[in-house]
Amino acid sequence: MNFNKHSNLEGQHAFLGASKYHWINYDKEKLVDIYNAFLAAQRGTELHEFAAKCIKLRQKLPKSQKTLNMYVNDAIGFRMQPEQILYYSEYCFGTADAICFRNNVLRIHDYKSGAVKAHIEQLRIYAALFCIEYSVNPANIEIELRIYQSDDITIDNPTVEDIVPIMDKIISFDKVLRRQAMLEEKS
Repeated sequence: MNFNKHSNLEGQHAFLGASKYHWINYDKEKLVDIYNAFLAAQRGTELHEFAAKCIKLRQKLPKSQKTLNMYVNDAIGFRMQPEQILYYSEYCFGTADAICFRNNVLRIHDYKSGAVKAHIEQLRIYAALFCIEYSVNPANIEIELRIYQSDDITIDNPTVEDIVPIMDKIISFDKVLRRQAMLEEKS
């Protein structure tokens, strides 16, 4: 049998593809809801890419109370680095939307384009990862975390008591996963 070639689709997955088989149990309304969520996620990805490009180019947006504009303009004003990977191990790393560390102040901003309420724990994990990766004692710095969502800004100033337990858990859980991986290799 000579199968048709679809080289332009290699590595891609269709919305109604076999690997995402749950759709066979949807009714039409559920399909539309899930598809709209999929489109919103795609739009969010594009908006993040646009924001990162604006920040890299130092291109401010018109002053406004709109989420994207506030996020981009604040990141530029604070001279932040967009889309920075913070790494502890292959088991624990993440990408901060915007980050800077200057004058003993760690600042991490997160842009949320969706309607699902964001959680500050995500940014606290980034702060813990930063402290571990760059050997910074969180007791010796100030931390400001911001979530930009729904035309509002949520600000959090976690303390050393908030960040150290996360750092400890990252290190501890990483060891557990490394041990588990070694056991799997031996079996």
